[in-house]
Order: sequence, then structure tokens, then C-alpha cells
Amino acid sequence: MYKIAIVEDEINLSALTKKYLEKEGYEVTTFSTGEEAKENLTNGFDLWILDIMLPGDISGYDLIKMIKDNNQKTPVIFTSARVEEFDRITGLGMGSDDYLSKPFSNRELVLRVKNILARVYSNNYEKKSNTEDFNGYTIDYDKRIVMENGVNINLTSKEYDLLLFLLKNKTKAFSRDQILDNVWGSDYFGSDRVVDDLMRRLRQKMPNLSVETIYGFGYRLLVWKN
Repeated sequence: MYKIAIVEDEINLSALTKKYLEKEGYEVTTFSTGEEAKENLTNGFDLWILDIMLPGDISGYDLIKMIKDNNQKTPVIFTSARVEEFDRITGLGMGSDDYLSKPFSNRELVLRVKNILARVYSNNYEKKSNTEDFNGYTIDYDKRIVMENGVNINLTSKEYDLLLFLLKNKTKAFSRDQILDNVWGSDYFGSDRVVDDLMRRLRQKMPNLSVETIYGFGYRLLVWKN
């Protein structure tokens, strides 16, 4: 699973971009300042998305130097509300792999992220497998399939979306309303009992998933201890 870091001080934009990327199966971490990002440079991120203008003393330009010093091969995408040609040329000259001017389409960003990751981690470097083994199951995030002992588990699209949300938030407790917002969307109108119905079907198909019911609240995905 690819790990992506977003450094963006516009909280709403950062949250929306994170949501789009997580739907594609990426593990996403957000930082609102260059100082926060600096403390996490060695956390093994496969790609950084940097806003050029950041609060504090560390800009996107400063961060890319630190990122490249840590690992020259790590790709970087710059974003900025400034439209001057200077930003784009300077950013590319400093080693960024792409540049997007705000406001940008998150769908376009996702496509650019996919292209960059495929290029960087393909023939020239070790290609990362976008799969995860969890509690005896193998999840292929690219193909949106789940297998147990090599046998495909036939999940519906919504069952897979729920599974993906749980895997992205292991050990965290979520209310039914929070699960509704993240799996069905904030514009969903209806009973939160659909969460229980979907969870029941997912548990039937994946009995070793270890989802804990928090009575009167919601659910939490547990992790087996070896």
C-alpha cells in the first residue's frame, strides 16, 4: 500500500484531498505546517503533496530540499494558489514531479498521483505490491478484491467500501453516524440501521475480521496479536 503525505494548511482542502486518495486505496497522512512535516520525513512516505506557501518558517520549497536529502527518489507534487510561471518552473527545477495550481480537481490530482507512482515504482525501482494481509485475508487494493487461502471472497461494492474504511482506521472506534458519513456519504438520508445490516453481511463473509461491537455507539476493527 502506498503511503502519501499531504502538507496543506487549508484544512477543508486537505481533508477532501485525503478522502479522494483514500478511496483509491492509499494510506494518507496530513500535516498543516512545514514544521509538522519535517518531524515525519523518515516515516517512509512514497509521495509528498506540498503546498508551496505554508504558515511558519518552513515553506514547500524548504520541505522538498529536506525530502530529497532524505531520499532523492521520493516523488513530490507541488500545489499553490499563486499562478506565476516562476512557481512552476522553480518547483520543477527543484525536483518536483508535477505542479497543480489551485483550485484544482481532486480527480485530476488522483490521476497524476497514479501516473507518478506507476512511473517511479515500476521498472527503474522496486515496484510495491498494493496488497495487504490482515487476519488471514489478502486485500488487493488495485483490483478491489479480497481473498482467503487464494479463494476470492465475493463482496459487494458497499461491503468492500466498509471494509476499506475499517482497514484504514484500525483500532479506532466509530459511531454509526460516522460510518454512514464515510461509507455512504454526508448526503445520505436514512436510518443508521443500514450500518448494522452491512456489518452483519461483512462479518458473515469474513468471520475472522474481528470487528468489535461497541454497544450503544458503533464499531471498531481489532488487530490480531501474534
